[in-house]
Amino acid sequence: MSEAAERHRRLYEALRERICLLDYPPGMRLSEATLAAEFGTSRTPLRRVLARLEDEGLVRSLHGVGTLVTDVDLEEMWQVYDLRMELAQLVGRLSPAAVTPELLAQLSGLVERGAALARRPEARAFARLNMEFFAFGLALTANEALRDLSERLYFRTARIWLKSIPNLVLADEVDIFRRELAETEAALRAGDLEAAALIRRAHISMSVARMRG
Repeated sequence: MSEAAERHRRLYEALRERICLLDYPPGMRLSEATLAAEFGTSRTPLRRVLARLEDEGLVRSLHGVGTLVTDVDLEEMWQVYDLRMELAQLVGRLSPAAVTPELLAQLSGLVERGAALARRPEARAFARLNMEFFAFGLALTANEALRDLSERLYFRTARIWLKSIPNLVLADEVDIFRRELAETEAALRAGDLEAAALIRRAHISMSVARMRG
């Protein structure tokens, strides 16, 4: 990856994370001048990043107003979740990746952090760990089209969870997530990627049911 491409990736991922962690709440105007100064970049690459985020539905550009963080359309989000559930189970079938010692070690680290989080639940740390676990899951398939679509849809829905926290019991949600991590680790140590994918699908389905009440 070229230096310019790497800078683009870092800027894109930083802004996407801030949006998904609600550091940039819905309706917030993103100042190009402020962001360019913060990241030490010109406006041209910044505008390319903002255009990408707009294409993914996380921001929108309004003439005479600027770039605004979008709000979550709940009905659209439930449809996205439905599609995410179907894609989740494909990870274990389409070009499954080798379960290497490195992958298992990475997952063990996530399991340990999940256990620590269960002892001291905190919403933001939970959201960040969930993002890292999602990224880990992408490594279980070598199918680039599946990876790209899954990633795009995940970040479309990532904000839903933090917005739903006031209506959920955080400690219970963290414990459910901790169990998902442990179940996934057991499946992968047994060499069963399809089981791991079905575990992910089941947990997405149950999460949606809890959020919808």
